[in-house]
Amino acid sequence: MNEKTWRTSSYSGNANNCVELAIRPSLIDVRDTKNRDGGSLAFGAARFGSFLAVVRSGGLSSGTR
Repeated sequence: MNEKTWRTSSYSGNANNCVELAIRPSLIDVRDTKNRDGGSLAFGAARFGSFLAVVRSGGLSSGTR
């Protein structure tokens, strides 16, 4: 069985209000800590880097889709 190892963000604290990552050789999986059974998104390295750049710049907010 190829079980993923999930890591919770160090910024999430005890609120369980964040995301978790599972890093694989060619993909990074992202899932909601509050809804672990709700599925995950898989990013290639370049796309994940772009995603992080947008998040760090504040480009994603609760009103943005």
